[in-house]
Formats: sequence, structure tokens, C-alpha cells
Amino acid sequence: MTKLSHEVASAWTARWDVQQEGYIPDREERFTALVDALEAATGRPDPLVLDLGCGPGSLAGRILDRIPGATVVAVDADPLLLSLGRAVHAGRPGLTFAELDLREPGWAARLRLDRQADAAVSTTALHWLSAGQLRVAYGELARVLRPRGLFLNGDNLGVDDRTPGLAALDVALREREQARRFAGDRPEGWDQWWDAIAADPDLAELPAVARDETTGHHGSESELLSTHVAALREAGFEETGTLWQRGDNRLLAALLGA
Repeated sequence: MTKLSHEVASAWTARWDVQQEGYIPDREERFTALVDALEAATGRPDPLVLDLGCGPGSLAGRILDRIPGATVVAVDADPLLLSLGRAVHAGRPGLTFAELDLREPGWAARLRLDRQADAAVSTTALHWLSAGQLRVAYGELARVLRPRGLFLNGDNLGVDDRTPGLAALDVALREREQARRFAGDRPEGWDQWWDAIAADPDLAELPAVARDETTGHHGSESELLSTHVAALREAGFEETGTLWQRGDNRLLAALLGA
């Protein structure tokens, strides 16, 4: 198999970031808030951090830019995105990638960590999991986080479905904002990015593009805040709350019990 060059991987990762930012205009602000919270909560220069659903490592790289003494274990099920991440960050101290499926029981043990993680993070990834799969993922996470360990999830999570009037307003605001943002040409979307990368001859010998087959991306399975909070509570996280928010774009935080 031909080795993926740093230049090709960097170009595709940069295009990934642009594609993401086209639909999440406050993405960098959310990244900043997440790493601020991570620094404040861990209180040490060398935290062990898990990045769940890491994609090509966009968040992991930003964490290490800010906390160079950290160790980040970046987890994803998609072999192509992991190949991009490994090529972009080849040789970077403190960063390793692990191909594991968060939906499967036992993934936490397969990380073979040498100590409990101080924190775990995720961005724009876990809404693809169903409520049942979230319970598996968060239950596994609780096994490897230290007591009072922090979980931070940056994602678009809607208003509680038990308040239907507010939920309807939440959707209306989102639709109006999107109509203003996309009044002209729409930016490259998720499917367009995957179609383009699948057609790139430089990537022809990499693992097959997973898109729907591996990751099960058929829609937002758990787009409601209440779904995540319930699964976190069941897993043993005692405190949950939103630390940063713009509309439904929020940074959900949870602290594991002692």
C-alpha cells in the first residue's frame, strides 16, 4: 500500500476543516472554549485525554498546540480519516490514533491505557450514535476516566424534547439562521467531501472509504440534549451542564462521580 504523504493528507484535512466550518461557523470558538475548560479542569501540564470520534485529528491537534505536555489518544472507527490523521500528525509527540468502534462493548479496555484518563472530549461526532449506542459509549468511557474526570462534547444538540413548544422554537431559529447563511451558494457538504475524496487517485490504495458502511452515518440519531444527559447519568456522571452555547451549538460538560 502506498504511504499517504503529509502534503496530500494536510490538503484533505484542511478541506475537511473548511467543510465543517461552512456548517458550524462558530467551530473555532467552540474549540477554544473546550480547551479552556480542559485546561481548567485537569489542572496539570500532562493530562491524559481521549478524543472520541476524532476524525482526522482536528481537535487533537488543537489540544496539543495549547497543552504540549498532554497525551491524547484519538479514537475513531473510520480507517480513511485515521489514515489522514496519522499522516498529518506523523511523529508528533503525545498523540496516538486508535481504530475502535465506540458502539461496541469493550472498546475502552482495548485502549490498554497505563493510567486512568483525566478527561475525554468529542466534537460533532456522537450525534451519529443512537440512544442505545450512546449508553454503550458513555458506559465504557466511565470505566477509564478517573474519579471526577471530565467529559466535554461540542455538538449541535437541540432543546429538551419534553418541552415541545421550546423545541419547535429551537428548530425555527436554526432554520432561519441557515436560510440567511446559505442565501447564496452553499459550501461543500459532508457527502460532497466524501465523494471527492473517494475519487482522488492519491488515496486509491488507502482503506476503503467508510462513510455510511463503517460509521453508520444515516442521520442525527441522538440530536437532543436530553438523550445525551440521560445516557451520561446512567453511566455514572453526576453533574451535567452546558458551558458554552450559541443556539443549538453547545459545549456539553459532564463530571464523573467520585
